Formats: sequence, C-alpha cells, structure tokens
Amino acid sequence: MLKKKISKVLSFLDERQQRLYLAAEAEDIGHGGVLLVAQASGVSRKTIIKGKKEIKALKIGQKGSAGNGIATGSRIRKAGGGRKRLKEQNPELLKALNQMLEPVTRGHPESVLKWTCLSTRNLAGALKKKGYPVSHAKVADLLNEAGFSLQSNSKRIEGNNHPDRNEQFMYINDKTERYLASGYPAISVDTKKKELIGNFKNSGKSYYPKGEPRAVQVHDFGDKKAAPYGIYDIANNAGFVNVGTSSDTSEFAVYSIKQWWRRMGIKQYPKANKLLITADGGGSNGYRNKLWKTELQKLANKTKLEITVCHFPPGTSKWNKIEHRLFAHITMNWKGIPLEDYETVVQLIGAVKTDSGLKVKATLDLNEYEKGKKITDDQLNEVNLKRHKFHPEWNYTIKPNK
Repeated sequence: MLKKKISKVLSFLDERQQRLYLAAEAEDIGHGGVLLVAQASGVSRKTIIKGKKEIKALKIGQKGSAGNGIATGSRIRKAGGGRKRLKEQNPELLKALNQMLEPVTRGHPESVLKWTCLSTRNLAGALKKKGYPVSHAKVADLLNEAGFSLQSNSKRIEGNNHPDRNEQFMYINDKTERYLASGYPAISVDTKKKELIGNFKNSGKSYYPKGEPRAVQVHDFGDKKAAPYGIYDIANNAGFVNVGTSSDTSEFAVYSIKQWWRRMGIKQYPKANKLLITADGGGSNGYRNKLWKTELQKLANKTKLEITVCHFPPGTSKWNKIEHRLFAHITMNWKGIPLEDYETVVQLIGAVKTDSGLKVKATLDLNEYEKGKKITDDQLNEVNLKRHKFHPEWNYTIKPNK
C-alpha cells in the first residue's frame, strides 16, 4: 500500500521535494519508518535521514542556514553540490586531448592515434587508454569548448611565390585594360577538369522526392570522359565551352579558341585585328608548350589576328578569371546531376545563366587529338613570335606570317 502511494507522488517532485516528502512519510510511520520508506521508494536511507534533518531544521527556524547546508528557494542542492565536471575532476584531461590534436603528432611514432582518423570515438578510446574515462559525446563537448569544429580542407597554398608574381598580375591587368579600351577582344582560357561520362555520382545535391534519391553506380569506373575547354570573353561577360571527347592537347585548346572566334568572337569584334589571351602557365596552353605556339601561328594565319598571350605565374591558376566567372557557375548548374552522356554535358553548360548577365554557348567536339606530338626546332622557328621585354617566357605576341 505504501509503495503504491509513494509511486503515485514521487514522479511529480524534484530531488529536494522527494527527499522531504519521503522524510515526512517516515516520521508519520514512526519507529522503523526510514527503513520501510526506503524499501518502498527505492531511495537510500541516507537521503531520507537527510530529509528528516532538513524538516527538523525548518521547524526550529534554521531555514537557509549556511552551516547546515539546507537548500532553500529554487535551489535543489546546496551551492557547489552535484557531480564535478570531468575537466575539474581530471585537470590533465584537456592537456592530453590537445596533445592528440597537435598536427605534428599525426603519423609520429610516439602518437597514440598514429594515422587513424581523429574522430570523437577514436579520441575517446585513446583517452580511456591513457586513464581518462570519457565518452565520445563528452569529447565533442570539450572540443567545442576549446574552439575546434569539423572543417574540410581549404585550398589556399599556391606553392612557392615567384618574386615577380604581383608584377605579372599588374602586367596582365594593364594589357587587358588597354585591349578593352581599344575595342579589341581579351579572353581568359583554360581546360576544366575532365568529367566522367555515365550514371555516376556527381558532387552536390539536387531536389528529389523524399526518400527517393537518384540511384547511381557504386563504383566510378568508366572509359568515357569529357574535357570542357572554356573561353571567357571578359568585355562581354560571355562564355564558350568546347566539350572534347578525346585528349586535352594544344591542338584541342587552339581549335576551341578558333571555334569561339568563328561562332562568337568575330560577331562581337568584326573589325578587330588583335586578340589578347590570358592563360595558365601549364597544361595544354602552357608557356613551355611548343605545340601551343605552332598551333597559335596557324590560327593567326587563318584569322589574320595578331595574337598576344600573357600567362599567369606558376601556381596561380585560380586567379584566372575563367575559374570564378565561368567554371564556378557551370559546376553549380550541374551539381548532383549525373553526366550520363555528352549531350547532357553540352546542354547543362549551355543552360548556364547568372544575375550578372553571363550567357554561355557550348558545342561538342568529336575530333580525335593525338597525344605526345613533337615539334622540331625548325617548326618552332617558323612561328612569327615576338617576346615582350618583361618576362619574355610568359608574355609574347604571334603575328600572321606573310
């Protein structure tokens, strides 16, 4: 009967109220009441005895006395009561955790975790082995308090800075402004990373009905790849992408520029006899690439354009305007969509539009381009090339041959 009565009331009371209620029940019973109430409620005898002392103290007017530790008002426990925080119980816990997070310890022979992932569960397991019993949830709390958070890698390190890096940037900027002011075309060119063709996972998310994500292949094994070569017209905020199905060679790069001129450039600049190209320092349009120069000579001869090329210093490809003015928007437009075939790639690129007025045209290039073509010194000497005074390896002009 007592057990049933207590169980009805106890769940509605806080810790202090439970203690006082059980003590009052024990007093009503009299001798042996503490034991009976403890058995009926499952609360320890010490807690009930403590409640009786508190009731007694209240009766004799010692409510809130600092000497007897009675909790008053809204406080359940006396000040400082309750279990101590882990970092207070083990002052060395944070120090041990910080040592594990030191970057230099990763892979070090003395490191506890060596090459394992620094997950909260692994950190908790390692701390337990060191004598600090702690859960993975508590480790997460400690990391948060210490100012740590989950972060992905950030691409910021560009390699060794060339001493004339900034001067080359200024040189490119000055050339671009002069061409634009004179009404000549200035373009930024580059090859976007190759994309796998097929029903494969593509980074990013797109909307589908709840619980019905698009099913794609588990393994990214495929033979077909697309090589999008982009041309960004700086003055007109317009892009052209030639989607290659073969190798990314200098022939492919110059053919892409030729296609841009034929489909877009000549319409925008019908009277132009000069063209400025800003390009990365490596790859199919690299400044050391002989085939790039000989192919540009063919383009100059065919179009009668005087072609000036300015390359970005090594390790600074992300500064090329095409990266954030064109390629970034292409990636956003097809995020989460498998590139099942070449037509899909062309359509998704051609559908790119932005609030700033960017429009893009795309075409599919089915030509085969041979890798590893060698250019002899005699062939290179036939290029009508004039190097500029400032960094002649990066800056040069190719004029049409007579």
